[in-house]
Amino acid sequence: MSSTLLVYLHGFRSSPRSSKAVMTGDAVKSLSTADNPIQWYCPQLLASPHQSMDMVTKYIDQSKADQIVIIGSSLGGFYANYLAEKYGCKAVALNPAVRAARELAPHVGMMTSYDSDEPFDFRPEYIDELKSLQIEGISNPGSYFLIAAKGDELLDWKEMVEFYQGAKQLILEGSDHGIADYADHLPKVLEFISP
Repeated sequence: MSSTLLVYLHGFRSSPRSSKAVMTGDAVKSLSTADNPIQWYCPQLLASPHQSMDMVTKYIDQSKADQIVIIGSSLGGFYANYLAEKYGCKAVALNPAVRAARELAPHVGMMTSYDSDEPFDFRPEYIDELKSLQIEGISNPGSYFLIAAKGDELLDWKEMVEFYQGAKQLILEGSDHGIADYADHLPKVLEFISP
C-alpha cells in the first residue's frame, strides 16, 4: 500500500475555493482508495511567500505519505517549482509565474482577494522573499507537467515553455489565465499524478 499527499497551491489573490482547486480536489478524492489513499491539502496561502512555504513544508514534513505531488496555479506554480526541487517530487504547473518576483513587483500595496474582497497588504519585502525562492532551472524535467494557455492575458506562455524544457507539456490554443476549459484537461493531470 502506498499513500500520496497531494498539495494544491492557488494563485495570487486566489483561495482554496477557486474553481480549479475545487474541481481537482473532488476528482482526487474520488481516486483515493483503501490500497492507495490520497490525502488532499489545499491551504489558504498567506501574503508572505516565506510564511506560506514554511506552513506548507511543515505540513509536508509531518505527513507520512510515501509520495508527494504538488499542483500549482500561477503563483502557486512558482511555489510548486520550489517544492518539487526541494522534495524531488512530481509537479503540475498551471499557467505558472516562472518569475514571480518580476510579475508581482507592480502589485506591491493593498490588494483584495478575488472571492472575498478581503484586503491584505502585499509588502515590498515579499518581492525579496520571492527572489529567494526562485528556481533557475528544473533539475528533473520528467517529473514536471506544464499546462500553458496561449490566451493567458497575464503571463507569457512562451516563457513557460522555455522554462519547462524537456517536461511533459500541454499547450492550449486560446483559453485564458484561469484556464476556463480546465475540466477538459483534468483527466491528463490525474493521469500524470497517479503513481
